[in-house]
Amino acid sequence: MLLAAVLAAAAAQPGFSTSISAALVDHYALRFGQEARARLRDWQGFMQARPAEAQAERELLRLAGVNDYFNRIRFVPDVQHWGTHDYWATPAEFFASYGGDCEDFAIAKYFALKELGVPTTRLRITYVTSSLIREAHMVLAYYPTPEADPLILDNLDTRIRPASQRPDLVPVYGFNEEDALTAGGRRAVHQVRRWRDLAVRLEREAGT
Repeated sequence: MLLAAVLAAAAAQPGFSTSISAALVDHYALRFGQEARARLRDWQGFMQARPAEAQAERELLRLAGVNDYFNRIRFVPDVQHWGTHDYWATPAEFFASYGGDCEDFAIAKYFALKELGVPTTRLRITYVTSSLIREAHMVLAYYPTPEADPLILDNLDTRIRPASQRPDLVPVYGFNEEDALTAGGRRAVHQVRRWRDLAVRLEREAGT
């Protein structure tokens, strides 16, 4: 399927650049300043310009393009940026405010790759511990096959490398949206609560 057809079919999907309405742009311009308009337009232009290569090359090129593009955004801790200790921003909030922490980078990359046709079964938002920053961290992992050594998309180390080449990261658990909606157990409680809160705000954006 051509990319244009993929984008057209996905236009109403919450979290996608194609779901950003003029009313939502106005809302975020009031909230984050008039620069938010240009930032959101730039994001939409980036997504619409992605080429439609052959399948194997397409996904690897899209991983690199999305990772590089999103990593230009500034890292800002949640307390400084959102006034709370743990806030998962929507991709539109991330771009309009042009800042966020590791969760915001991973979530925005996840939705961008989903919008560009990468199956979510190959994507897992992954909690890790990082020896570089000595604290919990979040990355996006891409699995070309279920048992493959995943490629890691990270805002700390901007090179996309296999997990086996990232000894600084120790995985704790990973999930995608299907897992977050159905997961149980003590470890998953936090992710389910945060994801459901994010999903509500994504739906509100799509309806604005």
